[in-house]
Amino acid sequence: MNAPDSQSNSTGSTVTIDLQSRSYNIAIAGALLDNPLTYSELPGSSSALIVTNATVAPLYAKRLQTALQGKYPNIHTVILPDGEEFKTWQTLNLIFDALLENACDRKTVLFALGGGVVGDMTGFAAASYMRGVPFVQVPTTLLAQVDSSVGGKTGINHPAGKNMIGAFYQPLKVVCDLDTLKTLPQRELSAGLAEVIKYGPIADLDFLAWIETNIDALMAREPAALAHAVKRSCEIKAWVVGQDERESGLRAILNFGHTFGHAIEAGLGYGQWLHGEAVGCGMVMAAHLSHRLGLVDDVFVRRLTTLIRNAGLPVTGPYLSKADNAGRYLELMRVDKKAEGGEIRFVVIDGPAKAAMRSAPDALVREVIDLCCT
Repeated sequence: MNAPDSQSNSTGSTVTIDLQSRSYNIAIAGALLDNPLTYSELPGSSSALIVTNATVAPLYAKRLQTALQGKYPNIHTVILPDGEEFKTWQTLNLIFDALLENACDRKTVLFALGGGVVGDMTGFAAASYMRGVPFVQVPTTLLAQVDSSVGGKTGINHPAGKNMIGAFYQPLKVVCDLDTLKTLPQRELSAGLAEVIKYGPIADLDFLAWIETNIDALMAREPAALAHAVKRSCEIKAWVVGQDERESGLRAILNFGHTFGHAIEAGLGYGQWLHGEAVGCGMVMAAHLSHRLGLVDDVFVRRLTTLIRNAGLPVTGPYLSKADNAGRYLELMRVDKKAEGGEIRFVVIDGPAKAAMRSAPDALVREVIDLCCT
């Protein structure tokens, strides 16, 4: 795949998601969150609602509120509990409660300030409240900046499956302030690198090689390395989403590693492993499956496994059942969104920078799970 390059200058980059009337920009630079000019092109309204969580709020909520004060006379804030285990109907209702208690109308702009959980839930609330109000993504984690804030996927989890309830609903803008990555815990940084790494095998081998060369710089949070990683990841995702907004075909390749990863998250209980940790391990498992299907050689599997390990991510899967571990994985994967008629469909690597959706015999999948789990 040859995703086009985005606009760059000395002050940052802009990547455009081209969806005709729903097109929007991703701003990538430092010092964006505090700058009122960052939000100058957004529609005005009498009110805005900042949705954040208990971890991010002390760091950035007041700063965002100050930047928005000249544009929105009434700015309200709702602080959600932090963690994947809170991505539920009950937590979602806290956003609706705040909107209704403050008499917010259909022009109220929601600002999702935080990681992927906050972004997904704020987007779903925006899609649902009064049948649709505008929202802006202000992601503060690497994973959210390179993946979950881009492309309009919103939703919540169900105990039986991750992100099974939601909507496609595009933001007005995505604001990736690279300075927020300075406060990110190392574990969260590694989790974000999983989503950066996935873009290489599915779309851009040159980017994969760049990540391998610069993994130490990324782990050390060198600004230039992080800026390029975020920019190139967003370019690739923008290219894919622009062709397949609602995941009817091509966009499914962005789920490389996610079928196995979502099973890990649901099987362990949401929040035990971070999403990126589960995806990193899931990519190793998907690479082994690609190899057993005869699509890639073992050199590729070892190469990807080494990179994921160097990013500080797990490369062996957990046991989800003492009685029948592989069976439990299969059970959980059958309720994955990509399953069709009860048949599990996996994103596999089908050549250089080429991904494809394939089904596989249960016996083969069991072999992979048995091989990859400790």
